[in-house]
Amino acid sequence: MMRTFFLVLLSLVVCGGARAQGWTQDLAVVGATVYRSPDAEPLRDATVLIRAGKIAAVGKGVTVPAGVATLPCDGCVVFAGFWNNHVHFIESKWVDAEHQPAAKLTEQMQAMLTHSGFTTVVDTAALSLNNTVALRKRVDAGEVLGPRIYTAGLGLFPPHALPFYLNGMPPEVLKEQPQPETPAEAKAAVDRNIEAGSDIVKLFVGSYLTPQKVVVMPLPLARAAADEGHAHGQLVFAHPSNAAGVRRAMEAGVDVLAHAPDTVDGVDDALLRELAAHHMAMIPTLKLFSPSSDIPQIRAIVARFHALGGQLMYGTDTGYLTDYDQSEEYKQLGLTGLSFREVLAMLTTAPAGRFHVGDRVGQVKVGMDGDLTVLSADPAVSGMAAFTRVRYAVRGGRVIYSGQ
Repeated sequence: MMRTFFLVLLSLVVCGGARAQGWTQDLAVVGATVYRSPDAEPLRDATVLIRAGKIAAVGKGVTVPAGVATLPCDGCVVFAGFWNNHVHFIESKWVDAEHQPAAKLTEQMQAMLTHSGFTTVVDTAALSLNNTVALRKRVDAGEVLGPRIYTAGLGLFPPHALPFYLNGMPPEVLKEQPQPETPAEAKAAVDRNIEAGSDIVKLFVGSYLTPQKVVVMPLPLARAAADEGHAHGQLVFAHPSNAAGVRRAMEAGVDVLAHAPDTVDGVDDALLRELAAHHMAMIPTLKLFSPSSDIPQIRAIVARFHALGGQLMYGTDTGYLTDYDQSEEYKQLGLTGLSFREVLAMLTTAPAGRFHVGDRVGQVKVGMDGDLTVLSADPAVSGMAAFTRVRYAVRGGRVIYSGQ
């Protein structure tokens, strides 16, 4: 029976283009330990029943109706589907996503995202919004197995201050990157993204012109872009880089810092307290900074921000970082002093609430979307490394990754 299930699963993955089934599936996960939320005590030997893509029952003794596929899950641990709130689809393998074979895109999604259990991701800046939107359409249609995708479209940069790490990009790509010089131009850049299908705004309020020089976006430009995004109900993310960039983000009304500041001078308690008072969130991206000699100070900034009441959300800059392994991020979060339940909130309830979809995703509760991340080990017992031991990723009741 186990072999039959996986042969069927494999056929769905390989033939996704021919069998676009959407995201309203029936599935039962049986005999698992289930964490309904980061604060809830686990249910042992429990069943999660998904009908038509929604969670229909959670608990012990749940009857699985005839005809509903059962996911083999002896010894596994079930959570709400994980979010990665900082990714990019900028590698060349994503180009022309509209026409690439569905099976190839599914394999790339598995390698980059779903093998880590991510059922929702936030693309925090694209080099081509049209390509990301085309990829998202194929995923949403069920043709490509992948996570739910939010996208920023093109990021907005300070005038004449594209970051040095984009220097190798083709001139035609660099020319497309918005560098507004007036508030009206900043507003227009946001509007173009929205018209093309963006979900959030991304501002490079602190742009590394060189590895040693950060150019801060003028406040009128940052505020105009943030106000326009908010007027359309969009969250505003910002790349801060240093203390001046952090303050600029706060002054402009930014909602989420897409990174912890990695130039640490001047990032003190007073500034972090102000950020928390402004109800801003931070995505640490500690793996990105782990080679730096300043990583202990960056971890301390993250820990202090959280201790002051600041919200943390999980994200890794995956896609910019072409090593997709999540182990280092979880390790660094553990070294920051966070508990597994705090990290679980970063992966689930924190982003769901921030994106105003906490009534649909982020917890394993009846009526919510059937998005699940299933691990082979319990982080409460095995530590942070257990978060990387993904057995299945399920979106809307449909298995989008199997590690078996």
